[in-house]
Formats: sequence, C-alpha cells, structure tokens
Amino acid sequence: MYRKKISKEIERRLYAESMGMCMNPNCKKIILDSNGDISEKAHIFSYKETEDNSFENLILLCPNCHTDFDKNSAFSTEEVLNWKKIRQEEVYKLLNKKFNSFDELKKEVLPILKENKTIYELYYLKNKKDLWEKFESNILINNKKLRILFEQNLNLFQKHDNDLYSNLEYIQTFILHAKEFEKTRCSEEKIREILFPKEINSIFGITPLNDCMLQSTESLESLISKLNEQKKLEKVCIDIENPYIQILENDTTTKVYLHDTPRLRQLYYNYNCFKSGKVRLSSLQYALKYLNNNNIRYEFINNNNLKKININGDILIFVYEYCLSKVALMELAPKENSIIVNLHNWNERTCISKDAFELSKILNVTLLDMEGFYEYIRRIKK
Repeated sequence: MYRKKISKEIERRLYAESMGMCMNPNCKKIILDSNGDISEKAHIFSYKETEDNSFENLILLCPNCHTDFDKNSAFSTEEVLNWKKIRQEEVYKLLNKKFNSFDELKKEVLPILKENKTIYELYYLKNKKDLWEKFESNILINNKKLRILFEQNLNLFQKHDNDLYSNLEYIQTFILHAKEFEKTRCSEEKIREILFPKEINSIFGITPLNDCMLQSTESLESLISKLNEQKKLEKVCIDIENPYIQILENDTTTKVYLHDTPRLRQLYYNYNCFKSGKVRLSSLQYALKYLNNNNIRYEFINNNNLKKININGDILIFVYEYCLSKVALMELAPKENSIIVNLHNWNERTCISKDAFELSKILNVTLLDMEGFYEYIRRIKK
C-alpha cells in the first residue's frame, strides 16, 4: 500500500512537541540528541484506516513504545492521544518560570542560544545540508524552550515606544520567528519572512553588535557607579577606537562594548541607569581618544565621573552646550584654575557666550572650545 509522505512542516511540529523525548510520559527516553535521532512516527489512529498524516494523528515515540503500541496493544488509542496533552502540560510546567531578574533568566537562556548558534554556524552557514537537516530538529526544540521562557518573562526586557530602540521588540520578533520556523518553513524554501534577530545574541552577551553608541554619558556613569558598588567593574576604557567597560559576570570577566547597543540598553535597564543626557558620549569619547592618540596621560578624578579628568595637575571638565552660558557656568561651580571644555563645536567660537567669558575671569577658570582644546594639547606636547 502506498503511503503519503509526512510533510516537513508536520515533522518539525512533532519534533518541537516531543522536546526530544519519547512522548510516553512513563518512558521519556531521549530520542533526539547530538548522538542522533531514533524517533519513530506513530499514527494514533491507524493509517490503514484513516490515511491521516495530520499533526493531531501523529506522535513521536521511541522504537520500544512504538512496537508496544502498534503490535503489542500495550496502550489504547485514547491513552496515546492523551500523551500529547500530557506533554504540553509538562513542557509548560517545566518552562513556565517567572524569574526575579534578567541575570536569572540569562543563566537559563544562554546555553540554549549558544547551542543554536553553534549548529547554525557549523552546518547551515557552511552549507552542510545533511548535517543541518539532522540537527535542525535540535534548534526547533530549543526555540520552543526559548519562546516559552521569553513569553513568561517579557517584563525583564528593556522597552521603548520606538521599536528601533526596544529590546522587547526584538524578543517579540524572535517569538514570531520561532513559531514560523516550527510551523511553516519547509526545506525547499530559500527565504523566510521572519529571520532570527541578531540583536538577541547581543542582549545576552554572546555576540556584540557594532551599532550606534548610546549618547548619554550620565547613563554610563550611573551604570559604572552601580557596578562599582557591587564590585563588578574591572576596567573603563573609552579612549580607544572600540571603547568598552570590563565587568565581572558570574565570576567571568566580560567586555561590554559601548557600540553594542542592545547589550548596553539591557544593562541600563537591569540597573535602572537610564538618565537624561547633558554630555554626548560620542563627543566625550572623541576628546579622550584624541588625548590617547597624542600620548597625553590623564586620569579620572572620580571613577564614577567620566567628564572630569586630571592632566599634569590641570583639572579639565567637559561639557556639551550649544552655547555655554553664564548660568550654566555658575551651575558647574568650578574650582579655581579649572579648564572647562565645551565639546559642542557646531558653532565654533560662539559656543561660549560673552557673559560666560566675563564670569570665567572672576572665577579664575579657563573656557575652551574644541579649537582651544587642540591648542592646549599642542602646548602640553611641546
């Protein structure tokens, strides 16, 4: 008798449903792992009578349970049909975890994401079709785990009204991607509608993205302060081409690059560090990089304040004002002999008001635009 083939879509759904184990709740033998696939597709209602290859009429079993069901009549049709419901309840009970923090969720999610990444890079990107088809089922199972974990912990992800700036939006996209991957993607397809969002691996610290730098220096200072309090900060390095902070996570040293926007956004959210910005971080980074490139040694006055540095006894304070006013200068309350550098250079010399210059003479401080800053560095070098 000719049997219709089970569609790839149904096969994928069956693998995802099984979670890699025999669907018999009293067996649960591993049928799919790195050693191979020993699963067998059993028809709940006889194919001979129904010719039904639907998802509802198929179940993945180990060879022994398949034999006991089909040939030994050890289980009734009603029992086997109920196994699908039992497995669904088991999976949701196992993965329906509400975590108190992102770090707790990350411990659960990280190994799953890493396994998916390894399979994808080793087999799919290297066009090893046979191995990809063998291990693709592992990704299906992992995606289902991730989807449930994410759905139960959406509150732990940074969010923003603009989807482009929202980590939560990338998580929602992944959930849709996982559903599509499981239900609709056939091996013949060349293009998928919803791709895996690369920002996911950034959020969880697996692969950094080289994106736009978040511009609030004050937010970064707040994060540095809180990491210092918890003794998790090891190094701040922002005067190089690819600036980063080095932190301790789960006893492991990790570099968080300042251009890795999803990762940094998530850290700001985790530590409640989003602050309105007065000084653009990219402008401050440019000035400090200029010092480094000219071999000018400096040190931060306070590890939690990136805007104030010491160069050979000179105290430099960086600000970012379209036009530094007398009022803004008074609010700074600088000490005598301080040097205040306005990083906002769009309007060149007029970025410092006449009233501010007059006040600076009384306060005995020096005001510099960026051209003045460059001249100051040239004098030091001489």
